[in-house]
Amino acid sequence: MKAILHDVTRCTGCMRCVEACVADNKLMVDPREARFTRGPLSGERYTTIEEINGRFVRRQCVHCLEPSCVSACLVGALTKTPEGPVVYDASKCIGCRYCMLSCPYTAIRYQWKSALPFIRKCDLCYDRPEGPVCVGACPHQATLFGEREELLAVARERIRKEPDRYIDHVFGEREAGGASVLYLSDIPLPFMPETPREASIPELTLPLAKATPFMGLGVASILVGTSFVIARRNRLAEERARNAGNEGGNGSES
Repeated sequence: MKAILHDVTRCTGCMRCVEACVADNKLMVDPREARFTRGPLSGERYTTIEEINGRFVRRQCVHCLEPSCVSACLVGALTKTPEGPVVYDASKCIGCRYCMLSCPYTAIRYQWKSALPFIRKCDLCYDRPEGPVCVGACPHQATLFGEREELLAVARERIRKEPDRYIDHVFGEREAGGASVLYLSDIPLPFMPETPREASIPELTLPLAKATPFMGLGVASILVGTSFVIARRNRLAEERARNAGNEGGNGSES
């Protein structure tokens, strides 16, 4: 399975990766920008650089091993490829944006300014045999591309050789079930989710999803039973009122 490894300690925030991504994907760029500036992900920016606690950190879709966006998509517009990337098919999308709500990394964006908007996200350049264009554009080798297990080995070896340089943890290895975008860092990464048992989001939600039909039937049964009891009580009250009226009428005649 393919993946990328981003070493936060090597990133200088030069934005070459962002420039390469925008150019390769022919994304709209504000002509008023004299140069690329650091900013959030958007419908026109699939990868970006954010400054966190004095460090420059790449942000993009992390291509979860068990992506919640794929589970949330009603029409199969998002799929997980065997090679690792999570890819998007705009021709199937109905614009419900459930994928955006389900993403624990808030990495999926929408073309809010477009008259015909679509979901937009990094696809890890899955159709480029040479690998993601952002990786090749990095002049400092802050980002590597390769097999996930090999990159994990590289990350662990760097931590072993320079324990004072890194937090002893490969971010993305297990969080939310694991991802295909891994991070080495000397600072905490606040956008990395914390989930019980390092479980994936689908793993956590699937039991509830399976139970939902039965819960719905249970609630419906309760409502039907309650409605029956209320209707019967009202009917009995009406009968008592009629009987009381009849008795009163008979008494006045006598």
